[in-house]
Amino acid sequence: MASARLGRSIKRAPLGFGTKVSLVFFLGLAFVVTWWTFSSPSASAVSSQRSSFDDIEALPATPAPRKGKEQSRKKAHQKKPPDSLPKNENSRRTAVGSKNDKKEKEKKKGGGGEIEQVAAAKNETSKPEGQQDEEESEEKVDVEGLEEVTDSENATDEDMEEGVDANAVDDAGEDNLKNRSKKKKKLGPLFDPKARYTWKLCSGKTGHNYIPCVDMEGGHRHHERSCPRTPITCLVSLPKDYKPPEAWPERESKIWFKNLAHPKLSEAIKTHSWLNLSGDYLFIPSEESEFKGGAQHYVSSIEEMVPDIEWGKNIRVVLDIGCTGAGFGAVLLKKDVATLSLGLMSDQTDMAQLALERGIPAVVGNLRSRRLPFPSSVFDVIHCGECGIPWHSNGGRLLLEINRVLRPGGYFITSTKHGDIDAEEGMTALLSSVCWNILAHKADEVSETNIRIYQRPTSNDVYEIRATKEPPFCRENENQDAAWYTPVKACLHKVAAAIEQRGTDWPEEWPKRLETFPEWLADSEDKLTKDHEHWKAIIDKSYLAGLGIDWSNIRNVMDMKAIYGGFAAALASQKVWVMNVVLVHAPNTLPIIFERGLLGIYHDWCEPFSTYPRSYDLLHADHLFSRLKNRCKQPIVIVVEMDRILRPGGWVIIRDKLEILNPLETILRSLHWDIRMTYGKDKEGLLCAQKTTWRP
Repeated sequence: MASARLGRSIKRAPLGFGTKVSLVFFLGLAFVVTWWTFSSPSASAVSSQRSSFDDIEALPATPAPRKGKEQSRKKAHQKKPPDSLPKNENSRRTAVGSKNDKKEKEKKKGGGGEIEQVAAAKNETSKPEGQQDEEESEEKVDVEGLEEVTDSENATDEDMEEGVDANAVDDAGEDNLKNRSKKKKKLGPLFDPKARYTWKLCSGKTGHNYIPCVDMEGGHRHHERSCPRTPITCLVSLPKDYKPPEAWPERESKIWFKNLAHPKLSEAIKTHSWLNLSGDYLFIPSEESEFKGGAQHYVSSIEEMVPDIEWGKNIRVVLDIGCTGAGFGAVLLKKDVATLSLGLMSDQTDMAQLALERGIPAVVGNLRSRRLPFPSSVFDVIHCGECGIPWHSNGGRLLLEINRVLRPGGYFITSTKHGDIDAEEGMTALLSSVCWNILAHKADEVSETNIRIYQRPTSNDVYEIRATKEPPFCRENENQDAAWYTPVKACLHKVAAAIEQRGTDWPEEWPKRLETFPEWLADSEDKLTKDHEHWKAIIDKSYLAGLGIDWSNIRNVMDMKAIYGGFAAALASQKVWVMNVVLVHAPNTLPIIFERGLLGIYHDWCEPFSTYPRSYDLLHADHLFSRLKNRCKQPIVIVVEMDRILRPGGWVIIRDKLEILNPLETILRSLHWDIRMTYGKDKEGLLCAQKTTWRP
């Protein structure tokens, strides 16, 4: 008992202050020793040795995981591919935004316009099974021949994936471009299928003549192509009382003047006898042109000077610099020559717009410090009529650029006014340094011009006898075809020497060259033949008869993603011309297109095209949007640009994946375009639409 009471008294005894402090100290010391013992020093060593965190991907912030069935459903949703489509996507569908849309709005501003995107629930009306099958069968009748050619779309896209970008700025950057392309992540669908769009008109003094990469604020123009930093999402207005162009060939000489109505053009009419304004129409007589005595006399003079120039046979593709009124190209058109007029940005009278309205090929560009958007050695003839370009200035760089794009053995034809002795002397010295041969010189009294015809050498032997080595030769490994924002270099490109190189042989006479492939294309001949047959089947069986397009009103056509020019070649029998656009980031197939006697140009569709509004009667886009899926920051700008360059009443044919076509149909409906046909098979489809005169 005594011991028990003693124990209870000891437990109840309070601890002193010193005892408490000692106890805390020993507990803290024990914690430090334990932490030091069990901690690993290797972690700090690894982090100190790490030199890069490139292999660590930033993970998105996610909420805490949920338990049970809700968590398993979330995992299943994450495993589903973002691009997957429902199985019933084959049927014809119209995407219409519901009035009960969600109130999540995202506004995108740019170029004076605004796009309002509203997340919308899809409102589709279910139909009886029999009625749906009936509609599907009607679509198959309308697009006869589409089924059998749809399966080859994937083969065409595989061709596009081969090779490397031939339009890189320099050779040293090609490896970097390859590495960047490999690191690109696969994005989701191009357009939000639940989006709804509203539109505004562009503001500015240029109004209905607005060219985004040419026109500046205040009505002035850039010296060279310079696109706005903010993407253009506004719509270009229409001229008052706009009317569709006349059917070809009447439109060549008869134009509804209010379609142009440019103030500078009105002044030009007063001083040019070949522009006759009668009522609301502008008439251009075929026997008159910007050349005194007429363009026909001017072209005949050239034929007399050099009989080897056989228009429409060995001469098929021509570049006309400073198109003026496109009279030169209009005359050659009757001789089966495809002449592309290059309207210079300094031309304030908008003569290139006049050429396009007439149905004559034209683009807007300039000759300054950058290369023209064409590959090397492709033009049979380059012409500069009443030429005021100082070719001999700045080390002759401009003429060196002409030397780059002119075919070996090709002709350079220039005419100047009488008495321009300084320019003629400077030109003579420059041409001697690049070894061009002067074939003929004539002072034509009728046109009152001095006409000179030169020829580019066909071999490199002539360069060995140059008195000086100026200009120097370009590097052998330099890419001559690089022509997208590529600076003009003061160097001379040699002529191709090996038989497997392009440019050693002149193409076959037209039209044989359209389907005859030279030796340097021997490895690709099978692909080209299949591509030609592929597009011929599509156009003959579907486009010309099955889409409801009146081809008598179609003259200016653009293939927005050309590969080998098969689409344009299949339309060769029609009274149309086709601008073949080769994407700057795709394999360089543009030289093949020129070799076949067709016209083309490099372009990046993430930027506006260098042409006037309402330039084209029909746009063709074969898997263009899926190709640009991971490239353009705002893909909607492609649709806005299509609206700008297509005339009211013009048509668009789009072939692509259904996951792209379905939301694209919604966008075109928001622009009040008439959807004439949609057709789907498997996961591929076709959309045919017609632009209206609607403006917001």
